[in-house]
Parts: sequence; C-alpha cells; structure tokens
Amino acid sequence: MGRGKLVKFAANATRDNVVEPGKEKYEQLKGKWNREFFLRERPLVLEVGCGKGEYTVGMAAQYPEKNFLGVDIKGNRIWKGSSLALEEGLANVGFLRTFIENLDHHFGEKEVDEIWITFPDPQPRKRDIKRRLTSPRFLNMYQQIVKPGGKIHLKTDSDLLFDFTLETLEERNVKSVLFTKDLYQSDLQEHTMGIYTTFEKVYLEQGVPIKYLQFTV
Repeated sequence: MGRGKLVKFAANATRDNVVEPGKEKYEQLKGKWNREFFLRERPLVLEVGCGKGEYTVGMAAQYPEKNFLGVDIKGNRIWKGSSLALEEGLANVGFLRTFIENLDHHFGEKEVDEIWITFPDPQPRKRDIKRRLTSPRFLNMYQQIVKPGGKIHLKTDSDLLFDFTLETLEERNVKSVLFTKDLYQSDLQEHTMGIYTTFEKVYLEQGVPIKYLQFTV
C-alpha cells in the first residue's frame, strides 16, 4: 500500500465525519443516525457508492435542511469527500465506509428518506447481475430501509444498467417511475442540481448521454 493511502487512512481514523470499521460507533448507529451522528432530526439522504463524494457534498451544500451520508468501501475515496466537507464547513454531511451489501446492518427499518445511486459499476457480465445496485436483492434492501414514499434516484451512462433497471421495476410492478435516456436534453434537468461526479464530467465531455431514473418505494 502506498504512503499516500496510508496518510489518508490515518486521517479518516481521526475524523468525526467518517464512520468506519474500528471506530466505536461503526456498529452502533443503526436507527440512530440523526440523533447520535448528526445530532439533529432531519430527512436522511444516502448516496451509495459515493466515490469521491462530490455529489454527497454538493447536495449537502444545497440542502442544509437535510442530512447526507456518502457510502463507499474505498477509504481513499471517502477521505476526499470528507476533506471537501471539512473545507466547506458542512456539518450535515458524513461518510460511512462499508460494503453496499451491508446497508441493512447500518440503517434501521424506514430510517432513510432518499437514496442516490450515481454512476455505479454496471456489472455487465451475466454472472454478476446480482451485484448490480438495482438488482432485486438491493431493491429489497432499499425498500426495507427507505420510508414509504421515499425516492430512489439512478444516474448512469450505461444503457445496459438503465434498461435492466427499468425492466426490473416493471417486473416488480413499481409505480411512479420517471426516466429519461438523455437527462441534459430533457425536462428533468432540475434533478441535475448543477452537481457532477468525476465520471459524469468525463462522459459529458465525450458526448455520452446521461441516463436518469427515479422511482418511489
């Protein structure tokens, strides 16, 4: 492991806005994020697979009346998001380092108000379908932790993942679905919020249409 990563991991270990294995609160916040982490009761929004946290921090800056958590397993990525939050002095944003598969270990039933899934790995191989973040196993988990009427958002460059998600939602008879295959040329542009992930900027520069999908649990 490079020295750079070691320095970032050491910083994460000292930061109050990062929850990760080895810290006392890592397994103690289920059902209590607002009360014991953010210290205020506000709508709780997750970004799963948050990467460097640009979206999480960007939303937190725009919506101070909500609490935001970026979730990712990569400690060096979380360090970047954590640093951005500290630089901007944002108290309504934090980061959880864990596998997305373990979300239900960290969030209580109906504890979350909203979930964003931004440019996840589309997992193109058939044998990896169950690893797609909009596969039935994940949708079941989201439904467990998100409040009734809560929204789930997907942004992706992948036609495969976008079409798979639509088909999966149709099979589950999910209603209240909004979607577009070209977000920035649609009437759903309000959902961009002027925030772009690192991947999204690259795709836009390449002229790749950004797909967006929203549904209610």
